[in-house]
Amino acid sequence: MAVNKHQQKSEVTRRKLLEAALQVFARDGFEAARIEDIAAESGHTRGAFYANFDTKEDVFFALLEKQANERLADLQRRLEKHNGMPERLRTLRAFYIERAKDSRSVLLTLEFKLFALRHPKMRARLAAVHRRLRASLSQEAVVKLLPLHHNERDKEVDKVLLEVALAGLVLEHAYDPKRISGKQAVDTLGRVFDLVIAKQR
Repeated sequence: MAVNKHQQKSEVTRRKLLEAALQVFARDGFEAARIEDIAAESGHTRGAFYANFDTKEDVFFALLEKQANERLADLQRRLEKHNGMPERLRTLRAFYIERAKDSRSVLLTLEFKLFALRHPKMRARLAAVHRRLRASLSQEAVVKLLPLHHNERDKEVDKVLLEVALAGLVLEHAYDPKRISGKQAVDTLGRVFDLVIAKQR
């Protein structure tokens, strides 16, 4: 179905608002960020913001979903270039370690999780979004490319372990780079990945 000019303009506005929100959240922190600042950063008005989102929490969820889908699509493209499992695992390892370079996104998600813990309704919504993303078709496609033999409960625990290692190391490096350098963080992530994957195979 063809997209008309109004729909194209609306999509451009929404994309600019999302990009602006990411900038403002990273600069000011999620709780301190103001809707008028997001609108101004995007070059639009508060009215344009409310035409696309009800709250700044809605913007965060849209950002979370957008980034997760983009990462999964990128990973799927990379994995599909290889037929053998060793090459795919090396690709997955490199992809996992690369995520440490996107510290802004990792730290923002950590900040929002802390916010959600203080707001039970938001926590339930955040958990539901994460569950939906994990169950998405893109996620299933990636899993088919990496058929690691392991029961589902342990697989989920291993995913949590990888996420916790990533978030913790990114946070510690950002907080005190003299304690743990970027290279140390990356090397440690590689070792954690190797231990988790070795256990799954």
